[in-house]
Amino acid sequence: MTIQTDQQAVVRVAVATLWADPDAVRPIDAPALAPGTDLAAWVAGMTGDQQLGDCVLSQLLLGERVHVDRIRDGWARVVAVEQPAARLDARGYPGWVPVDQLAPAEPPSSDEPFVVDAETTTLHAAPGGEPVLRGVVLGTRLTPAGPAHGGWRPVLTPGRADPLWIRDTDLAPAPTGTPAAVDMLAVASRLRDVVYVWGGVSSYGIDCSGLVHLAWRRLGVRLPRDASDQADATTPVPFGDERPGDLYFFARDGRPIHHIGIVTAAPDPDGTRRMLHACYNHRRVVEEPMPPDRTATLVAAHRV
Repeated sequence: MTIQTDQQAVVRVAVATLWADPDAVRPIDAPALAPGTDLAAWVAGMTGDQQLGDCVLSQLLLGERVHVDRIRDGWARVVAVEQPAARLDARGYPGWVPVDQLAPAEPPSSDEPFVVDAETTTLHAAPGGEPVLRGVVLGTRLTPAGPAHGGWRPVLTPGRADPLWIRDTDLAPAPTGTPAAVDMLAVASRLRDVVYVWGGVSSYGIDCSGLVHLAWRRLGVRLPRDASDQADATTPVPFGDERPGDLYFFARDGRPIHHIGIVTAAPDPDGTRRMLHACYNHRRVVEEPMPPDRTATLVAAHRV
């Protein structure tokens, strides 16, 4: 089967990058454009300034569903239906991906899925065998293809007839019920020191709203992709009442929200606040006291 317009497809690579336009990609982006993506090489090969390039909009994980709007010269203009983005498209986050990073969507499985709980992992042709799909990241959902065997579990992946094998310790049952905010904070804290990449939503590189989106996604909560939409989808709490796992939002006078952080502690009596965030200035995920420039632009605290 081939990818067709006005139909759903799924991501067949470990992480697909969602681009603003096919003409916006750069020579340095080659590892992220290949049919077998290599995000580690892509991020390592970029300068700090290239990691901030606005040609990247978001990223899609293995098995993530998209709606294909049109196809042009080997590229698909898609809407990422699992990443709400009401300000851009009511259906989800729009952008471009290489067609060969997609596979036709199959009917959803009735089997209970698993979720990747390792920061990164590899899928193999057989238990302990040849690596087939490297760079699968935290939060990826996988459908089991049978029971675990010798510490390995077979899983189904898009575009492949035969199951691949993953270490059972890298998986967890997909969450059910309502997770606690502190559980999200614990997930996000595991990504401390991950490199800041504009539009990133993976443990190879991530931005501020991507960190919040991915941490909640690991727990089965579909929060919007961008900070402004995340503010619309969450509930304000009074300053002073925030608690670990809540969210801080930042904006300059008369401008839209431009940054988000995760509360890591209740405010100190002297007003000092702490947060975990993917920081543009530090170029990585950090947990720190809120610096003065952030305090000056703090506009709200919210709760999921």
